[in-house]
Amino acid sequence: MRLAFLGSGAAFSQERYNGSVVVDGHILLDGGAPLLPHMHRLGIDPGAVQLAFLTHFHGDHMLGLPPFALHHALSSETPLTVVGPAGVEEVLEKLFALAWGKEWATEFRPRFALRYLEAEAEGEVDGLEYESVQLDHGTMGCTGYRLHLGGRVLAYAGDTEMTPPLERLVTGADVVITEATGPGRPHSHTSWEDAQALAARHPGTRFFFNHVYTGDLRGAVSDLEVVDV
Repeated sequence: MRLAFLGSGAAFSQERYNGSVVVDGHILLDGGAPLLPHMHRLGIDPGAVQLAFLTHFHGDHMLGLPPFALHHALSSETPLTVVGPAGVEEVLEKLFALAWGKEWATEFRPRFALRYLEAEAEGEVDGLEYESVQLDHGTMGCTGYRLHLGGRVLAYAGDTEMTPPLERLVTGADVVITEATGPGRPHSHTSWEDAQALAARHPGTRFFFNHVYTGDLRGAVSDLEVVDV
């Protein structure tokens, strides 16, 4: 399993880019900006991405998607499926129309096979089995995912408070990507201390921490870091 961390920062981090991860070159987890230049720097073909899993509709998780979608429309023949929370099609189509105006619907959108799926509790998309868990994150909430890849489970949390649903998401997973925003009690997010305690409760699982606002945290990934697990 190859994990390419295009960004590792919190929403308004000044030290790190917004978060997104490419798994095995063809699965995108969230879409914080910028996507395309960072994929290029890491030798990832954005046109090869077939699946995107979106956890929630905050800007630092989706504002890299308009250029990415336009690239697919103009430069790739690969179909793209976006899995996300309820309303994902309406939200993203509004975002793409805002970014590219009327040409999105008349010129760009018809050029490639783009479909949207609202995440189910258990589902399969393009041969990939997944589960979703509804996590606590402010008033919006967040959809965490468990992806079954080559006999192993990758759990991805997006943004979440340290509550029982996060524990359920990571239990039994082989690899976990979850947030650790900062020390203390960051509003609607997981603290460094809670993230480290979570990892300690699951010693057989490989943890990667992201969504770091500032400072150095053991176990946190870096922007443009690529890891084979």
